[in-house]
Parts: sequence; C-alpha cells; structure tokens
Amino acid sequence: MIIIGLTGGIASGKSTVSKMIQEQHIPLIDADQIAREVVEPGEPAYDEIAETFGSDVLFADGTLNRKQLGSIIFQDESKRKKLNSIVHPQIRKQMSGKIAAYKSEGTEAIVLDIPLLFESKLTGWTDKVLLVYVTPDVQLKRLMLRDGSTEKEALARIQSQLPLEEKKQLADAVINNNGSVGDTRGQLMAALKQWGVGK
Repeated sequence: MIIIGLTGGIASGKSTVSKMIQEQHIPLIDADQIAREVVEPGEPAYDEIAETFGSDVLFADGTLNRKQLGSIIFQDESKRKKLNSIVHPQIRKQMSGKIAAYKSEGTEAIVLDIPLLFESKLTGWTDKVLLVYVTPDVQLKRLMLRDGSTEKEALARIQSQLPLEEKKQLADAVINNNGSVGDTRGQLMAALKQWGVGK
C-alpha cells in the first residue's frame, strides 16, 4: 500500500485537491476532521483543553469555541505548543488506527490529508508527499477573502506555519494552484499516475 501525504498551507487550496482525490475513489484520512472529533465533549483532549485554557474557550452549551481558542494560540507560541501537545497524540492515535484498517483490507493507496505534515514531523508515515502550493501574495489574498480577516490577522496565521517555499523543497511533487481548477486537476492526475495510483 502506498501512503501519500497531502499538505499545503492555509488558504493554498488543499481542500479542493482533497475533493479531487476523493472523486478518484482513493481513501482519504482527513487530519482536520479527526482534530474536530477528538475535541468533542467527552473526549480526553476536550477535558484537558477545558482544564488548561479555562471556560473562556467554551460556548455556553459546553462545546469548544474554536475561534476564541484560535485567537489565543495564534498570538502565543507557548500556548499553541501546549494545545498541540494535548491534541496531536489523540489525532495520531486515531489516524494510525485508520491506516491499519485500510492496510488489513489490502487497499492499494491511501491519502493522509495533513495540513501541518512537515511541522508535525509526520512525513515518516508517508511514502510520497504532495504539496499544494500558491505564491505568498495569492495565499494572503485568499485567506483575507475567505475569513474576512485583516492583513495583520492573516499574516499571523500564515507565519504560524512553515513557509510554502520551504515546504516546496521537501515535497515529492508540487501542485501549483495559482491557476485554474482544470490546471490543478491535471497536475494532480499526473502526480498520481507517476506513482502508479488510480486508473
């Protein structure tokens, strides 16, 4: 089984590529989806977050106020590291369980959709890494447009990740997502074909 790590930067268009992969009927394990599941009330990570960050990060109904938590951790690196130390082990546990299940079914290829693949040092889990890339100016514009954030807020979020230029050097294949959807799809299909995946 070949394991492909799909990564990018915030607002680089990775979710567009992830949809294209699913259209090819290639199983995809989404780290963000799992990250949302592990912080649901009743999960171990949820209890620890509430204990560490206090009731400020919870809505009245007890669910996690992600935006509030995000604004705290994007401004303070030590708090971001603390949150990651709570959440990441839980995410890894869930992901490795899913990988093992696909392996035992004899699946030909799976994709791990991990936004912070390099930052989390999870490349050892993958055979190939596919990066969705955009230029810094496009990334900034898209993020401001998407979240309605100021340039300062958008830059703080972008700078909390490894620059896409650096990730480019570390990836096995790069999809340049500055162009059209068709162009992006073509680059994805070429990379998969090169790795003997799909039709």
